[in-house]
Amino acid sequence: MKEYRLTDWQPTTKKEVELRGWDQLDVILFSGDAYIDHPAFGAAVIGRMLEAEGLKVAIVPQPNWRDDLRDFKKLGTPRRFFGVTAGAMDSMINHYTANKRLRSDDAYTAEGKAGMRPDRTSIVYTNILKELFPDVPVLLGGIEASLRRVTHYDYWDDKLHQSILIDSKADLLVYGMGENPLKAIITELKDGKSFNELTDIPQTVYLTDKNKVKQSPVEKNDIYLFSHEECLEDKLKQAKNFRIVEEQSNMVNASRIVQTYNDKAVVINPPYPPMSEKEIDASFDLPYTRLPHPKYKGKTIPAFEMIKFSVNMHRGCFGGCAFCTISAHQGKFIASRSKESILKEVKQVTEMPDFKGYLSDLGGPSANMYKMKGKDETICAKCKRPSCIHPKICKNLNIDHSYLLDIYKAVDSLPKIKKSFVGSGVRYDMLLHRNEDNRLNKISDEYTKELIVNHVSGRLKVAPEHTSDNVLNNMRKPSFQQFYSFRRIFDKINGENGLKQQLIPYFISSHPGCTEVDMAELAATTKPLGFKLEQIQDFTPSPMTLATEIYYTGYHPYTLEKVYTARTKEQKLAQRQYFFWYDKNYRNQIIKSLKKLKREDLIKRLYN
Repeated sequence: MKEYRLTDWQPTTKKEVELRGWDQLDVILFSGDAYIDHPAFGAAVIGRMLEAEGLKVAIVPQPNWRDDLRDFKKLGTPRRFFGVTAGAMDSMINHYTANKRLRSDDAYTAEGKAGMRPDRTSIVYTNILKELFPDVPVLLGGIEASLRRVTHYDYWDDKLHQSILIDSKADLLVYGMGENPLKAIITELKDGKSFNELTDIPQTVYLTDKNKVKQSPVEKNDIYLFSHEECLEDKLKQAKNFRIVEEQSNMVNASRIVQTYNDKAVVINPPYPPMSEKEIDASFDLPYTRLPHPKYKGKTIPAFEMIKFSVNMHRGCFGGCAFCTISAHQGKFIASRSKESILKEVKQVTEMPDFKGYLSDLGGPSANMYKMKGKDETICAKCKRPSCIHPKICKNLNIDHSYLLDIYKAVDSLPKIKKSFVGSGVRYDMLLHRNEDNRLNKISDEYTKELIVNHVSGRLKVAPEHTSDNVLNNMRKPSFQQFYSFRRIFDKINGENGLKQQLIPYFISSHPGCTEVDMAELAATTKPLGFKLEQIQDFTPSPMTLATEIYYTGYHPYTLEKVYTARTKEQKLAQRQYFFWYDKNYRNQIIKSLKKLKREDLIKRLYN
């Protein structure tokens, strides 16, 4: 294990800046998370990337916003800009449960302590910086900013909010994965440009006067959304806007998007192409210590403990699930690391002093999408579909699991690895899919066996999410029949290999399109399978997902048809209770509810 010094982390205090012999910083980053110098944590990635560009960077993790604001002032004025991120989660989802109760812990804070960041962190931090240093530009990034870049529904206020760029008063917003836009920003700044001249960098959002947008040389390709004021007046217009934003976020050749707010306009430049292997390797190969900053010595940071012995192999997800924010932030195209880069990181993990030989996850947003892309990428270049696998798997998608098999075998052959597990979610619909090329079918079957026999730590988590085809269609998920098929294969392979492993399914209640009867059917359908459901959640509307737009507007943005959604606390609890049909405390209420719904047949199926 390498011996690290304090200066191996980016500085977080004046003393640490002085230890490096610096008199002034170029960039000061403020983050809502504890500082963990690891590629899974955005502030560390951005800090290391800026450092690689030759800049002097410091990170201020979880500054105190309640006192005299000394944390915001302690490192002085940066030469270039302040950077702000709320952290690895939207701060409101981090703070509140689906029924809007305050959470008692925070996985991204030392000892899991709650209350170390404010609600709407991006806005609070940026407003403070703008008050203290009005002449210093603020660059906003991270998932909270990314998913709130246009007019969006906020579940916690139960109303539409304008673009976070306006409320935060930031000078520029970077959405999605930040490496490439940041490199371009740094290049332009080094060339002498000011922040208000940075109007053509891909994957950035800027605010301007409404009448100035028309001067753009690319105006003919622009898409104008309904204005914020129109969306406040008409929910159908908000639904129509969402479809445009989602489609353009997932296109190779996207248009510039403009949305007006009274006399102002928010301009969203198209995204960069997916990162190349060389680019994503460069990001993961930066000199991370892979450890929390020494200021947390002796303290546990739950989010770090969870990923400490894991390796992320790719970014992006083409599943397009209606309730998920991954594609809105990372995009649907897969950016995969090279085998060499992955093995290099695995070796680093094996050198950690408390590593016992077990790699907790070789994964990604969806573990089995590594290296997958279109057979003919010119077809992908014209495609607007938000999902490559719903309503059915695209014929142009090359479902080749051989790259994954190669990585698993290479990792497992390393001397200090006893076992490598896949802890990320696996798309079993892709494993079951029959390709025209039988060679790929054989590889899928080989991968399925390899996964179940050698990479499951006793329990394999999968996400059917529901049993109703109508609900699943609204979720952009495959039919529950596929879960039955996968379970048969799972049980067969376990039996043949003398294993007693469990399949743990995830389910969601109160998702748009789901009724109380659908939940009762779910209970009755899963009962014979012997599940006492534990991996469950109530749908939480988070910004910039299809399901959230349906929840708020009542319309499906792609069909413009009305969709029922449980909205009141009573409606949600009525759905949630069916997860616990086996608990005697719920039995009488469930029977009463089913009688009221005139579904005595379901009472018989649940309680004989």
